[in-house]
Amino acid sequence: MKQVTKPSKKMFRNVRSGRGALWIIAMIFGVSAMLRVASGTGAAIAREMSELSRDDMAEGQEVEACYSDEETADLIAALLEREQKVEEQEFFLAQKMKTIELAREKALENLSALEEAEARLQATMARSQTAAEDDLAKLTAVYEAMKPKEAAELFEAMSPEFAAGFLGRMRSDAAGAILAGLDPETAYTISVILAGRNANAPRE
Repeated sequence: MKQVTKPSKKMFRNVRSGRGALWIIAMIFGVSAMLRVASGTGAAIAREMSELSRDDMAEGQEVEACYSDEETADLIAALLEREQKVEEQEFFLAQKMKTIELAREKALENLSALEEAEARLQATMARSQTAAEDDLAKLTAVYEAMKPKEAAELFEAMSPEFAAGFLGRMRSDAAGAILAGLDPETAYTISVILAGRNANAPRE
C-alpha cells in the first residue's frame, strides 16, 4: 500500500501561480474584447455625431440662406418702393413747376396786354384831349369873331361856369365886349368865377 504524500508548499505556490496567470490572461482577453466593442461603438457613435453635425450645419446654412434671401428681397422691395415714391415726388414737382411756369407766362401775357391797353387808353385820351382842345379853340375863335351883342345873347343862355370857361380863353377885348352886353347880374357871377380861377392859378 502506497503512502500518500502530502502536497508540499512549493506545489501550492505553483498552482496559485498558474491560476493567477490564467486570470491575468482572461482579464487581458476580456479587456481586449471590451476595447474592441467600445471601439466599434465609439466609431459608430462618432459617425452618428458627425452625420448629425453635418445635417445640422446643412440645415443651418439652408435656413441662413433662406433668411438672407428673404431679407434681401425685403430690402430690394423697400428700395423699389422708395424709388417709386421719389419718382412720384419728382413728377409732382415737375407738374407743379410746369403749372407755375404756365401761370407766370399767362400773367406776363396779361400784364403785357394790360400795358398795351393802358397805352391805347392814354393815346385815346391824349387824342381826345387834343381834339377837345382843338374844338374849344375853334369854338372860342368863332365866339370872338361874332358881334358882341349876338355873342352876349348866347352867353346869357349858358351856365355861368361854362360861359366863364370860354371868356377865359378869349382875348381880353373880345371878352370885355361880351361881358358888357350881358345882364349885370350874369356878368357879375361870371366875373367872380373868372377871378376865382385866376386866383387859384399857379404863379411863377
